[in-house]
Amino acid sequence: MSNSWFVRSLVTGFSILVPLTVSAQNTPETRCVHGDMQRRVAIVYETGVAVPCEVHYFKDTEAPEEHQVLWNAQNESGYCESKAQAFVEKLEGWGWTCATISPAEATNESEDLVPATEPEANG
Repeated sequence: MSNSWFVRSLVTGFSILVPLTVSAQNTPETRCVHGDMQRRVAIVYETGVAVPCEVHYFKDTEAPEEHQVLWNAQNESGYCESKAQAFVEKLEGWGWTCATISPAEATNESEDLVPATEPEANG
């Protein structure tokens, strides 16, 4: 058994155990509402790169401190984006009203959800 094989095995095993260091701070997210329920879909990336990435799903009204990782990609750029978009379209098909919001809007919890297809009312 060679030393390099042991080191590679150790590094590979360690990388599986270490969670993905991700940042969702500067990425838009999609918020969806249906009645008094609210959901969010966000793509999180390792800082500064398109992959690896994860699609996170939040059920804010039912489980505010929890989220699910629906999909992830290690090598395929665009995979998380297409999966997130397809999932949002599925939510809309189920009657949810969804809108993509900027990172600045995501931090403003008092912001009302306005669907992207509806124009804002002018005074």
